[in-house]
Amino acid sequence: MRNRILALSTLLATLIIAPVADAADYTLGELKIEHPWARASAGAAANGAAYMSIATTGTAADQLVKADSPVADKVELHTHILDGDVMRMRPVSGITVNVGEPAVLRPGGLHVMLIGLKEPLKQGSQFPLTLTFEKAGTVTVQVEVEAASMPMEPMHHKH
Repeated sequence: MRNRILALSTLLATLIIAPVADAADYTLGELKIEHPWARASAGAAANGAAYMSIATTGTAADQLVKADSPVADKVELHTHILDGDVMRMRPVSGITVNVGEPAVLRPGGLHVMLIGLKEPLKQGSQFPLTLTFEKAGTVTVQVEVEAASMPMEPMHHKH
């Protein structure tokens, strides 16, 4: 009887914990990284990008200073800027996570650029992405590869 109760308890704990693991949210100290994702590669695209939201529950800002992944030859932090009438991607030295203002990495804005993909990103797969923060340290997240045809989120310009 005791073994059955233990087995049932273990099963219930697994069922309760499993949805949390599928939520694709990560915590590193006072930082919360929510829903890391990437679009599936279009054809044989050589590059890709990863997106997510990063917030702090602390009283001081932090900064994402580096990212790395085995799926690409090189990984950079990027933003989009308006250069005349053309939107261009540019590397940045860091992405600040301010208190009360999450850093939202999204298409058309800040993102993690994956340069020289070793193979196309396939919908339904995952890949590891290691994020290094100035204060909080390093965490590896699993990036979910979603449909290539996802609509772009609206861009918000700050002046």
